[in-house]
Order: sequence, then structure tokens, then C-alpha cells
Amino acid sequence: MTEPPRETRVLDAVVSLVDSLLDDFDIVDLMTELTEHCARLLGVAAAGFLLADPLDQLRLIAATSEQARELELFQLQADEGPCIECYAGGQMVSVADLAAAADRWPRFVPAALDAGFASVHAVPMRAAGIVLGALGLFGAHPGELDPADRLVAQTLAHIACVAILQEHPPTSVTVMPQLRSALASRVIVEQAKGLLRETLDVSVEEAFALLRAYARANNEHLTEVARRLMSDRHARPVLTAAIGEFASTER
Repeated sequence: MTEPPRETRVLDAVVSLVDSLLDDFDIVDLMTELTEHCARLLGVAAAGFLLADPLDQLRLIAATSEQARELELFQLQADEGPCIECYAGGQMVSVADLAAAADRWPRFVPAALDAGFASVHAVPMRAAGIVLGALGLFGAHPGELDPADRLVAQTLAHIACVAILQEHPPTSVTVMPQLRSALASRVIVEQAKGLLRETLDVSVEEAFALLRAYARANNEHLTEVARRLMSDRHARPVLTAAIGEFASTER
């Protein structure tokens, strides 16, 4: 069966994401879905979103995989890389051949190459002149983003901004509560992933996939399931067992 043209796939993705925005959605789940759309529609190996916290420090909110997550976190620890530059300057950063950028990012480039990436791009997340963070795109092969790619990437970054800020107009006064809330949601999900990894003896990536799939199957927010796992000691054994049973059906 022939795959639909990319224009059709982009429109389908946008319609699906906007439908989510018009419904009751979980911010971490939606941002993760956005990274997956980025990878599929732009032909990159991985993608991740970084948001700025109230202290103007970038924090990871979502990534396509643990490999992408670890590279994004390394970028923050090294304080160098495409997303760092993109956020600081508010402009897209695109490096078609990562191996040629070793002088530019002496710590980030070896780590990215070791992870199997050969090109990197970063797109600013901007709302009403405020840069909220950056979308990182990591390619397995050298290559530029053409004008159509850039438009798709910026569109998905805009949708991410709308998801975070839709409750209030994006002004400097109202942005911070939404960013704090989104980042706090990510923290509780990370904690729940760690708990499931230990309890169910699965990888961190599989723990997240199971947590996400369980939440969707039960029509619950990903963050709420994670919060219940971490805060309700009485419910934790039953919930963990339910996710474990659910895991066996997913395999």
C-alpha cells in the first residue's frame, strides 16, 4: 500500500493534535506524541522538547526515546549544543554534518556521534515574542532541513507552545505557572518510570511505554497515573500489579 503524500500526513497529524488540544489532555503524553510526529514527518531518528524553568534553565519535557532523552540531558549538563544555542538566540540552529562541528561543541559532538546521530537541528518554541524552549531534532545521516521541513518543524513547535499556554494568554506574567506545571508533570512521570523499572524489571523506556499505554487504555491522564503510583502507598501495589498484567498483554 502506497504511503500518503507528506502533506496529507502533516495535515492528519495537525488535525489529531488539535483534536487533543480541544479535549482533556495530559501535557507529558501530548508532548511525547509531538516528538513522535516530528521523527516520522521529518525523517529524523529522534526528537525532544526542552522547556525553560523559572530560573531560565532548560529542562527536558519529552523525547522519542531514552537515547534521545540521555543526549538532551547531556546537552544540558555540558551547557553546549543546538538547543542551548537555539534557546539563547531565539533562532533555528541547523548543522547538516555534525562531525564538522567538533570545534563548535567539543563535548556535545562526540556524545552525539557515539549515540549514532550525524546531523542536528533545533527549532525555537516561541509565543508572543517569548522563547519558551527548543525542539531538538537528531538525524541518523548528514542532511539539511529544506524549507518544507523547517515549516513542518516550526508548526509542531507552535502546537507544543499552544498546548502549554492554552489556559492563559502568553505574557511574561502568565507563562511561568504553565511552564512550572508542565515541568512538574515530567518530574512525577520520571519518578514513576523508575519505580516501574525496579518493580516490573523492565527497561526505563519500556516502563514509560507501559505507563503511557495503561493510562490511555483506562482513559486516564499519564501524569495522574504516575502521581497515584508515587503518592498513594495503599493504591501502589494494586496499580503496579494492574500495569504488570497489562504489560503481559502488550507483549
